[in-house]
Amino acid sequence: MNDRIPFTEIATAPASIQARRTDSGIHTRSFTGLYRNLRIGFAGALFVLFFGTAWLNWNGRQAVLWDLGNSKFHIFGATFWPQDFILLSALLIICAFGLFAITVYAGRVWCGYSCPQSTWTWLFMWCEKVTEGDRNQRIKLAAAPWSMNKLARRTLKHSLWLAIGVLTGLTFVGYFTPIRPLAAELLTLQLGGVALFWVLFFTAATYINAGLLREAVCLHMCPYARFQSVMFDKDTLAVAYDPRRGEARGPRKKGSDVGAQGLGDCIDCTLCVQVCPTGIDIRDGLQMACIGCAACIDACDGVMDKMGYARGLIGYKSEHSLQGGTTHWLRPRLLGYAAALLVMIGALVVALQMRPMVSLDVIKDRGLFRENAQGQIENIYLLKVINKTERTQHYQLRLLDADGFTLQGNSALVIPAGEMSELPVSVAMLAERPASSSQTLSFEIRERDDPTIRSVAHSRFVAPMNR
Repeated sequence: MNDRIPFTEIATAPASIQARRTDSGIHTRSFTGLYRNLRIGFAGALFVLFFGTAWLNWNGRQAVLWDLGNSKFHIFGATFWPQDFILLSALLIICAFGLFAITVYAGRVWCGYSCPQSTWTWLFMWCEKVTEGDRNQRIKLAAAPWSMNKLARRTLKHSLWLAIGVLTGLTFVGYFTPIRPLAAELLTLQLGGVALFWVLFFTAATYINAGLLREAVCLHMCPYARFQSVMFDKDTLAVAYDPRRGEARGPRKKGSDVGAQGLGDCIDCTLCVQVCPTGIDIRDGLQMACIGCAACIDACDGVMDKMGYARGLIGYKSEHSLQGGTTHWLRPRLLGYAAALLVMIGALVVALQMRPMVSLDVIKDRGLFRENAQGQIENIYLLKVINKTERTQHYQLRLLDADGFTLQGNSALVIPAGEMSELPVSVAMLAERPASSSQTLSFEIRERDDPTIRSVAHSRFVAPMNR
């Protein structure tokens, strides 16, 4: 009897990314195709939205501005205060569920088409191509000794990167500080303090992340790459190579009989590897490093066209389709995310519609009570009223269902658009001393000409007990 355990010797190889990385990093090859055009369209929309929105004005102020000093968030015709930040939290949750739903359906298309890291990296890579040439030229330039030509090209490239970084940092900070005076101070070298620090910080972050780190951010720093596979199922679309059609790989002449040669459709040109921004070989199967940008699909489709083969050797495919089955578009997890999204979006819309256009907070003075000249018991309150509309409002203050109490002082106030006003008032008790030492009062603030603009707040009235 043979008591030896059988084993199979497996030859190990270095990781595919390291195998295709040069000493100067990953150099991608230029390509054209449908998905590249889609990515350019999404990137262009993102750049216009990010860089353009900061310069828009609305009713005499910046259209989108997070005013940290005054604790206000302006977005076109709406102003949100700290009391409304639960709505912002709801919006972030909706965005998260939207990302989950997209991932269940089509994998990491967010990473490939809309992620700021990927988008700015593509922009920096385009600058690199313009200044240093295509892939082979860049590899040759990186390996060449330093010369005036190399110095000039590298200087121009890094100058473009730095300019984009400064513009990005200025724009980002411009969403928290009015961008027009911010830009004027930067151009005249008068910018200083906290604003200058954050402009320089985001300039450096953009330059380092998009120019120097690039794919390392996706591979080692981004948490989404680590947990996105949990949301995948066998019907999730992901960039994949069809081994049943492509194997065995090998070069051949156009029009040759691949069946007689025992070859599949893959000609082993490695263009899919050369265009990949993370340097992986998609033919090795689904990998965490794949960001779903479809660059390899465009490259492979171009080769298939030249060879006279059908497109789709590499494409957006599900595990079921790769196994010869059918992709199920309607499935419980996807329907669950869609239902949750619809419910949350509906709830957010209702909450926005019901958001009061005036806010009232009542703060009772620390003193319990006092007796006025008429012998009445008084309590002092500080009312904070916020006008959340975009025009000046005239408000009237009154007590609700407060028999035996009277409001002392001014009950009318005028508040400009989007501003807060403080109103000190006193309430006097006209009746005899109560049996209870504390009673609830309801304050109502109402717009003079529009009774639908109103808010009610409650506080306590403290008085000595009747003995």
